[in-house]
Amino acid sequence: MPAGDLPFDGAPGPEAEPPAQVRAGRGRSARAEAAVREALGAFVSAADAESRADAFAALGYAVRPGRGGWKESGLAALAAAIRSPGPAQERFGTALAALLAETDATDLVAGAGIPGHRGFFTELGDRIAGHLLPAPSAERDFRSLVRRIYDSARAVEQFGSIPLDLFHGLAGAFAQAPPQGAWQTTREEFADGFRLLLSRIESEGLAPKLRARASAETVSASPFHRLRAAGDAMLAAWLAGEDASAAAARFRRISGECRKEARLILKHLENAGVSIDIVFSLEVIDRCLTRTALMTDVLEAPAGPKRSRAIHRLLSRLFLSAHEDRSVRHLVGWNLQLLVRKIVDRSGETGEHYIARSLREYRGIWLAAAGGGILTVGTAIVKSLIHAWHLPPLPEGLLYGLNYAASFLGLQHFGLILATKQPAMTAARLAGIIRDSEGEDREDRIAETAAQLTSSQLAAAIANVLVVAAGAVLFGRVFLTVAGRPFMADAEAAETLRVMSPLDSWTVWYAALTGVVLWLASVAGGWFDNWVVYHRIPDGLAQLRARSARGRATFERLGRALSRHAAGWGTNVSLGFMLGMMPEIGRFTGLPADVRHVTLNTGIVALAASGIGTGTDAAIWLARAVAGIGVMFVLNLSVSFGFSLLSAMRAYEVPAEDARGIFRSIGRRLVRSPLQFVRWPRGSA
Repeated sequence: MPAGDLPFDGAPGPEAEPPAQVRAGRGRSARAEAAVREALGAFVSAADAESRADAFAALGYAVRPGRGGWKESGLAALAAAIRSPGPAQERFGTALAALLAETDATDLVAGAGIPGHRGFFTELGDRIAGHLLPAPSAERDFRSLVRRIYDSARAVEQFGSIPLDLFHGLAGAFAQAPPQGAWQTTREEFADGFRLLLSRIESEGLAPKLRARASAETVSASPFHRLRAAGDAMLAAWLAGEDASAAAARFRRISGECRKEARLILKHLENAGVSIDIVFSLEVIDRCLTRTALMTDVLEAPAGPKRSRAIHRLLSRLFLSAHEDRSVRHLVGWNLQLLVRKIVDRSGETGEHYIARSLREYRGIWLAAAGGGILTVGTAIVKSLIHAWHLPPLPEGLLYGLNYAASFLGLQHFGLILATKQPAMTAARLAGIIRDSEGEDREDRIAETAAQLTSSQLAAAIANVLVVAAGAVLFGRVFLTVAGRPFMADAEAAETLRVMSPLDSWTVWYAALTGVVLWLASVAGGWFDNWVVYHRIPDGLAQLRARSARGRATFERLGRALSRHAAGWGTNVSLGFMLGMMPEIGRFTGLPADVRHVTLNTGIVALAASGIGTGTDAAIWLARAVAGIGVMFVLNLSVSFGFSLLSAMRAYEVPAEDARGIFRSIGRRLVRSPLQFVRWPRGSA
């Protein structure tokens, strides 16, 4: 039976039995054609709107490709079945016309993928509820029908991969099937959707929060205002059946001006701090402009393959957007991406200072890390004293946090280094270099930077650990000589060594959790820095009224200090209190929540070892504690660096394949010259 004569009742007509080898080759295609016949039969015989929508959704499922791709799908069979004039085409056309009259595509065109002003948490709650609870019926909304057919990202990707010849044939068949005038309602809905997008662009672009940062001085001069008139002129020409090329060219020119204006506003944000609200508006404008550009291609394209290609691109985007409208992951991702990028930028600027590119810089890192180790000895001593007081959990955690925060702020003030704070900064810097590097030797230069980063990080970490250990042991010996007793009692020292052992405690898990805390602290510091800049806190402090010139000068100095050190202050304070409160949270909730910070715990282990007795048991427990320090060393640094690098790569939108190629290049260099990753840089420049 020719494909054009396929019946709609699900039963194939009389046909000669093909040879066995042909049957084997056509098995999947035959099954696809049978599924199409069955779905078509249900669609043309549907008695009401609900059953018609159900049958159309089933038809969408029937034409999906199988393992053999689109060549073995039912798409060609569907196009052939409705292309040839006759009763079959008439029945299909009547059913399709009824479906078009019963549904409204305006919201699909203007709303899919375009976030509304409902608020992040409201939208998040609705999407979570949509995944957990059955969705209410929305028979009039064509977008809900699209979501039923393309219910996964894979299904949308499959639609986007339809060969142009197949899609062109199907589009032509759909266009010819309904009675004359049946598509007019859809054309009007298309135009209404375009008008709604123009209105959204104008309202967002002329909002006070964007006008204050825009270059246009008046509303009439703003491209966001002029775009609407250009779009209306193009629509009028298209609806009247006239050539819309000239109007489309003018619309594209003004649309380009809108994008340029949005980039200027974004550049202002990069210098003045990010606001989620403004980022939201810019994202809406960008999405609306992209959508109108795809629709303009459809309006302008002549009949034929070019128009089919434009329609296919538009539908692929609409179907993907309809799917993303239900995605919790996508909502969170796009709301936070630019803010995270800003935070990463701030961290990357700091991270450059922790990469030694010369022997002089390498020595500087050693000295700064040694100084950080000396200060950390005092932090460990104070921490041990607070522990000896046996306070209730809350005040004990607060005092721990205050001790850590004061220590970290002291490190920042004196320009000293704590190695575990570096990975978040250096990872952000490495991601920035990956993004900005170009040229044939790009991978080699990135690998060189990675080697310098690793050697610098190891130098700082080793200097921290060695100086902390030596300083704590020296303090313990001096205390024993002066006080006549060890700083820690034997029982307390033994328990301290036991909880550091990776074999007898949760040290491995706690060390990894500490790496996450270190990364979160860098994020908090970047957010605080961005908040200070965005709200112009330094300028506000400088303008505060004071009774004396000295008071005004004090506020000005505080503003300048806040401008320079906001990121560091935010990171240090948040890290201190997260490290201090985490054990107490674990005690309160019963969850395995504690911290194992390599530098701090090295000092505590050394204090315990300086007073513990000699003997086989003591030596065993000390060896296990030292092994625990090694575990902390690896996990603190690697987990913090890994999370920071991953977030930075995502923020900078580095392609996964690009990243894999770069890491392979770094791996090859590591195998070829491993000493480069641990030795000091050559030269003094």
